[in-house]
Amino acid sequence: MNILITGGGGFLGSRLARALRARDASARITLLDVAFPAGLDRDFTCVTGEVSVRATLEKALGTDTGSIFHLAAVVSGGAEADFDLGYRVNMEGTHALLEAARELAQPPRVVYASSVAAFGGVLPEVLDDSTTPAPQTSYGTQKVIGEYLVADYTRKGFIDGRSLRLPTIVVRPGKPNLAASSFASGIIREPLAGVECACPVPDSTGVWILSPKRVVEAFVHAHDLPASAWPTTRVVNLPGITLTVREMLDAMGRVAGGEAVARVKFVPDARIQGIVKTWPVRFATPRALAMGFRPDPDFDSIVRDHLENEVLA
Repeated sequence: MNILITGGGGFLGSRLARALRARDASARITLLDVAFPAGLDRDFTCVTGEVSVRATLEKALGTDTGSIFHLAAVVSGGAEADFDLGYRVNMEGTHALLEAARELAQPPRVVYASSVAAFGGVLPEVLDDSTTPAPQTSYGTQKVIGEYLVADYTRKGFIDGRSLRLPTIVVRPGKPNLAASSFASGIIREPLAGVECACPVPDSTGVWILSPKRVVEAFVHAHDLPASAWPTTRVVNLPGITLTVREMLDAMGRVAGGEAVARVKFVPDARIQGIVKTWPVRFATPRALAMGFRPDPDFDSIVRDHLENEVLA
């Protein structure tokens, strides 16, 4: 059986691929993305192309794909800056993938990476599983549409889908991307590497956070849960921890010292602030916790993990 990961050339997609391979050395894993880092094709089958292109999807899926992890997306800032590209990849690409999956011999299990950008507008102080999505950005809108598509294709028996609303993932290694939330990783990643970083939001800005380690665990756990674990809805808000930028920097100071914190400079960016302020900060996630999803214990451990495994490794 083939496993397909869209967005497989990205940080989370490639990490997920390695996690799946580690637990099953014989697994056949195909990665689909517009580009791949050097060397990834030595370990996995890599298909280059856009997820919205039917011929590319057919090549990546083959006829025996039983599991799909759909991570490919134009991220928040990019989707807001390029309206047409965001809808082509995030909405039309998701629809094209589900249509191609519909034609497989057996309904595949599909894990869809959604986002807490699904929420916006006037929100309660603490969101819970009953809070209705009301996205205030193109990216959030596209993600909610994807959730509904996954749910409806599941209802019709075409797939066995489950959608995860991801918190902001911190710390992402590598270079900054176009996500409006990119600063949340940058203010940790760059200072730990000895580089100054511009933070575009005030230090009072709150962020709902999950580490790369925990989100990869969540993808795998969501896939492995039986369909009976999703009786009423096929979407779940993942658990995380709420921190202000100042609390994140304080944690970095405890782990790496004050010199790292001093490398963060506050340079306001109205565009980024306008997007970030629409995102929710605090969640109650009893359903996710009951299903076995786990948050990080604290932010110090996230910083320490990044320092040990990405900076000092």
